[in-house]
Amino acid sequence: MMVEYLQEYFATFDWVKACDIAGLVLGLLYLWLEYKAHIALWAVSVIMPIVHGYAYLERGLYADFGMEAYYVVAAIYGYAMWCRRKGSGKPALAINHARVATLAAMGAAVVVLWAALYWVLTTFTDSTVPVYDSFTTAASIVALWSLAQKHVEQWLLWLAVDAVCAVVYVYKQIPFTAALYGFYTLMAVAGYLKWRQEAKK
Repeated sequence: MMVEYLQEYFATFDWVKACDIAGLVLGLLYLWLEYKAHIALWAVSVIMPIVHGYAYLERGLYADFGMEAYYVVAAIYGYAMWCRRKGSGKPALAINHARVATLAAMGAAVVVLWAALYWVLTTFTDSTVPVYDSFTTAASIVALWSLAQKHVEQWLLWLAVDAVCAVVYVYKQIPFTAALYGFYTLMAVAGYLKWRQEAKK
């Protein structure tokens, strides 16, 4: 079944398929760097949005496409946050737990962004998955900010985003990206456990 699907998938070439495969490679690299809390992850996060953005636009994932511009800006911000103490004599930003008030604010931000993006998608686009597209985009915006703060809890947001994305991308016929997000889902659990241990140190 899988072999037949892949043969059919590769029977013709288009740029969405090329971006799908390139995105898989970049995504795995990004995930490994994030898991290791390596600052180079921000460089990959500048390149990856270009690749994924094209595929998302072509498949009608408009909120995900819009997210890619945010990812570039967030990558610059994240890099600055992780470097901000260099040369100041202070220790580098450490992996930490978000405060309860911060977690509440993050949850509220996800809900508000989700509602706003859903309205935009249903009002101005022909999106066939507005509920899921708006949710994953809203949660990703907050999760990326939380990653820039090195919060352990950012992994839990990514866990929800990745699981939903994996299903949506199968539906939208972007199989390699779907597989990547399926793997992301598993790694989000591993990342959370690793970062929680690091926070204890």
